[in-house]
Amino acid sequence: MRGVLLALLLLQATSLLAAERVVSLAPSLSEIVLELGAADTLVGVLDGGDRPQALAHVPSVGRYGQLEMETLLALQPDLLLVWPGSISAAQRAQLQAFDIPMLVLEPHSLDELARQFLIIGERLGRPQAGQRLRDRFVAGLEELRARYRRDEPLPVFYQVWDAPLYTVGGGQIISDALQVCGARNVFADLQLPAPQVSIEAVLQRDPALVLASDARQLQAWTRWP
Repeated sequence: MRGVLLALLLLQATSLLAAERVVSLAPSLSEIVLELGAADTLVGVLDGGDRPQALAHVPSVGRYGQLEMETLLALQPDLLLVWPGSISAAQRAQLQAFDIPMLVLEPHSLDELARQFLIIGERLGRPQAGQRLRDRFVAGLEELRARYRRDEPLPVFYQVWDAPLYTVGGGQIISDALQVCGARNVFADLQLPAPQVSIEAVLQRDPALVLASDARQLQAWTRWP
């Protein structure tokens, strides 16, 4: 009986503390809110590309690097979901001065991302949805690891941009995703989030595969077999 009462009290506390007016300052965080079935809590989002149709009606508070502070404040949010790279340090300090509750999320691995589903679910009053999403995600990761496991991981160069040439360091979630798929970031030894590298440095590390988000950025590599 005591356990049941404690569970009810915890559920009541969660509902009281749950955010009701959320502004998401990263498209990835907006999509997590959508996955949790909590789109009704979103009163504003920061844009960074095409939105899911389910969020088409949500007011915009700007784009990457162009946060519209007055628009955000007019929405009277009771929680900000923040990825540090989506706004400048000065804007983040400004938001902190307004004393708006802020949840800063910066996963460096897929396991950390899974734990953050739980955290966001709790803050939005959807702890069970957060647990289900986390469990589904972890099960998917284990399936991928088993399917693509290699005794010798495939060396891969991940190209973020081509002019100048940028990649990702070892502490980024993309490096972890490559490992899940049986690959190895050839620049995993670099700790910078997005180090600039030379073509010569890439060739020296001899990747078996070059990945990029835009096929047009790969044209320069055709001159090397």
